Amino acid sequence: MSQEQPRREEAEQEHESIKPEENVKDVQESSLARKKAVAESIGGQVHGKDRKQVSSESVSGRANITIGEALEATVVTAGSRPVDYSDAAAIQAAEVRATGRTNIIPGGVAAAAQSAATRNARLTKEEEKTKLAEILAEASSKLPSDKPVTRKDAEGVIGAELRNDPNLCTRPGGVAASIAAAARLNQTNSTSSTKNNDNNLKQKQN
Repeated sequence: MSQEQPRREEAEQEHESIKPEENVKDVQESSLARKKAVAESIGGQVHGKDRKQVSSESVSGRANITIGEALEATVVTAGSRPVDYSDAAAIQAAEVRATGRTNIIPGGVAAAAQSAATRNARLTKEEEKTKLAEILAEASSKLPSDKPVTRKDAEGVIGAELRNDPNLCTRPGGVAASIAAAARLNQTNSTSSTKNNDNNLKQKQN
């Protein structure tokens, strides 16, 4: 018993030293910073306690922005706007890119967007229409899988939004704009990381 007690105390101390909530907080803060960077890169305003500016440089070295995060960034730039068919098409294209599935996932973000667009088309009062924020607020959690945004992803989403817009144009601050901004930031991040790695390699060689 006397020999087991110290071991048990050591195990408890080791367990106490690992705080999952700290890791979760770090992940949440990193994700928030990436979404803020997307919003600000397309002219969106971040409100409340998160008003501090976040530039593309401040997210360099962090994990790349995912499709889910880019969709959530749309809440900042166009969250109060009613969902229409071009939004739904863009969201569906984004979901397909994130999951690799060609069909709409029941209960997913694309299905919710399609339903909202159909419902909104029948309503006349703006206040009764479903807004983008209601659909995209927790987009990441509604995607069964996610991935960093690439240029090809952005092109696919932009094309979907264009084809389904009556004026054949993307909406300022909309889904396509957020995905495109995320792709640009990821590319900048990747370029910066490559340069840093090259510089570190040169320093080691010298």
